[in-house]
Amino acid sequence: MPMPNSPDTAKGGGWSLPDNWPAASRAKVRAMLTAPGQPFEMETVAIDGRPTRVWKNAPASLRAIALAACDHGDALCTVYNEERVSYDSWFRATAALAHHLRDAGVRKGDRVALAMRNLPEWPVAFFAITSIGAICVPINAWWTAQELAFGLSDSGSKAIICDIERWDRLNSNEDSAPLPEIRIVSRAAEPVKGAERLEDILGHTDAWADLPDRDLPEAEIAPDDDATIFYTSGTTGAPKGALGSHRSLCTNVLSSKYNLAFAPLRRGEMPPAPERKTVLLVIPLFHVTACSAAMVGYFVSGHAMVFMHHWNAEEAMGIIEREGVNLTGGVPTIAWQLLDHPARKNYDLSSLELITYGGAPAAPELVRRIREEFGCEPGSGWGMTETMATVTGHVAEDYLNRPDSCGPAVAVADLKIMSADGTEELPVGEVGELYAYGPMIAKGYWNRPDATAESFIDGWMRTGDLARLDEEGFCYIVDRAKDMVIRGGENIYSSEVENVLYEHPAVTDAAVIGLPHQQLGEEPAAVVHLSKGQSASEEELQQWVGQRLAHFKVPVRIVFTDEMLPRNANGKILKKDLRALF
Repeated sequence: MPMPNSPDTAKGGGWSLPDNWPAASRAKVRAMLTAPGQPFEMETVAIDGRPTRVWKNAPASLRAIALAACDHGDALCTVYNEERVSYDSWFRATAALAHHLRDAGVRKGDRVALAMRNLPEWPVAFFAITSIGAICVPINAWWTAQELAFGLSDSGSKAIICDIERWDRLNSNEDSAPLPEIRIVSRAAEPVKGAERLEDILGHTDAWADLPDRDLPEAEIAPDDDATIFYTSGTTGAPKGALGSHRSLCTNVLSSKYNLAFAPLRRGEMPPAPERKTVLLVIPLFHVTACSAAMVGYFVSGHAMVFMHHWNAEEAMGIIEREGVNLTGGVPTIAWQLLDHPARKNYDLSSLELITYGGAPAAPELVRRIREEFGCEPGSGWGMTETMATVTGHVAEDYLNRPDSCGPAVAVADLKIMSADGTEELPVGEVGELYAYGPMIAKGYWNRPDATAESFIDGWMRTGDLARLDEEGFCYIVDRAKDMVIRGGENIYSSEVENVLYEHPAVTDAAVIGLPHQQLGEEPAAVVHLSKGQSASEEELQQWVGQRLAHFKVPVRIVFTDEMLPRNANGKILKKDLRALF
């Protein structure tokens, strides 16, 4: 009897399977792509003493990627408003900044914080830091002053490279810990007290082409050396830094290409020859999705990356038309807003070839509409900060056929479904906790051996997601064991917001849940019980949270209840019972 969602029966979001699809099974396509001598050939190496499949042809390090990207020469690298930077100019700036950091005393293993919006100098700083063996710490540019200060302190950063907005925000926090000894600030119109201006080191972006033609400073970097610390909130509300290796990030270069190569072979066609594309990259580079799954690979391929000051759907459509953008996405919100914008008919979006995203579930209707209304391919995948992004993925017919799946694991990764106590692997089709294994998995949490031991077990990452696998290995995320809301791809851990609400003198009980939202996936909302004789309004509590946490974490609605919140026998709030209040 055919399984639900099998190739013989599935119709995703109103889409019907072509008569001649698939021309080849996934097993056959995988064998073709990973055969000896092919680009996706694999080999087994020891990572922390454990045998692990890796891409044989993956770049050895981020330094190796930077050196290879220099060969793209005059090809366009980044676009930001009127600023256009070639790969040659990018490399000159990267080498200059790398030498400056080395001369300032930054050494292998030192942490260097990177806190800024998506700007042409972001990839310059990222590759300058990692190419000399230092550890880049991309910090969430949306964080408050207190959160930014925590990231600097927890990582023990020796240097910080930030834009003037983040600098001003950091200096607005009187209670923050001392700033790193090396401070470089970009986009400052005037000299900055206590810091160097990046423009005094490199010049403005239009002057990078005139910088000396220099090599990167000498550095010995092995694939499993430390490369990055990306912060992710824990369920206790305290952010944890996921420590990634050069191999972790470089694995994604071929993982993304592997997923894209599947679609044509499944329909009986050969994958097209590689060519440079133009990408509208609107998700923040401080996320692994944008940095690891996207930007790092784009430097290998020589793609042009277009950045925006902030997301605006109509402005984005103008950019797509003007720049001939081929790829965009990041989170489903982007696709929804492009599809539903009333001005879409005024723009030529025919250059779009692929809209791909992760970070939040997408409705089957969205998958179908991308194909039907844009005439381009939809793509999706799953990963998390602790996996340095890509673990699963699928595009085109496979995604249209299973729109509620995040795809199967890439060839170098393994997935398994475990029982709640972690002692038993569950059979196909059963729901349990998702575990992931592969060369992309982070090395652990920075300076958190307790949390590392809890989540990283013999090379497997306990994801906290509840999922099932079908007979072909397609993964379906059915719920989250970790208590968080995902708003447009941004993780909001309920306990972090709840802890802030509890700090308000009038609040004695609080719970945060996710409310469905067509474009954002979810939005945070709160249920609050006030102390007897105390009062507080919805607006007052929203302002209270907004003064202490990033704006996207502020509950969009707050409902007050006269009684303490319902709990089970173990004292855990029954959050499913609270949704009816909204």
